[in-house]
Amino acid sequence: MYAERPSRLDGAIVWTRATGPADPADPGTRPVLPDGCMDLIWADGTLMVAGPDTRAYVPESPAVAYAGVRFAPGDAPAVLGTEASALRDRRVALADLWGDRTARRLADRVTAAADRAAALEELVLRRAADAPAPDPLLRAVVALLRAGQPVGAAADAVGLGVRRLHRCSLAAFGYGPKTLARILRLQRALALVRAGVPYAEAAHRAGCVDQAHLAREMRALSGTTLSRYTASLAASGSVSAPPSASASASASAYRETADPSGSSTTA
Repeated sequence: MYAERPSRLDGAIVWTRATGPADPADPGTRPVLPDGCMDLIWADGTLMVAGPDTRAYVPESPAVAYAGVRFAPGDAPAVLGTEASALRDRRVALADLWGDRTARRLADRVTAAADRAAALEELVLRRAADAPAPDPLLRAVVALLRAGQPVGAAADAVGLGVRRLHRCSLAAFGYGPKTLARILRLQRALALVRAGVPYAEAAHRAGCVDQAHLAREMRALSGTTLSRYTASLAASGSVSAPPSASASASASAYRETADPSGSSTTA
């Protein structure tokens, strides 16, 4: 019951999810993996912000209905009015950032809308119109890291020193560029696994040293294994073809699907 579409806000995604209450088989109740993004979320009548994750997030009491706007990496702080590092690994009520009265008024507006996702998107678009434009240098950094470039090379390409890039990254992404690079590399590997690529090949193509390296990264960032990840994909029908048995037996890593907590990936 998950759906998403490109937002009218450049680089963002609008998504919705409906879940069954306390259904352990539903992705809405499973851990959400880091993806470098932040979300503004409407959940059962309230508005919240999902900060940038450095580890898997496990919803304690999943809502029944969600609508969200997932910002491109680095874009949310200007719209929300707070640095990403202040929200790292956190889920906070929008009232904590914009005040109770404003947050309640906006939440009620979204709740009353026939299309809650569209209403939430409109809210974000209005806020973004009055916010500073995304930093083109940081967007370039994201593109370079997403393509597998080393942090030093990305810093050189945009004309920033490594230390300055680190400071800018904390404010924009919630963590340093090396952490962002690891998260984006994990996402590249998982995308390949979902396409049916064997673990070892996915690790190599994503930029890991070897399959064992990918396994360590998956455990560090997700706390689960590749075999469990691919098993969940197979159960949901969202993987093209299962990896080979030998790959499944020797890899430890993570799994992904779209979910309402600041990431498009769940374990």
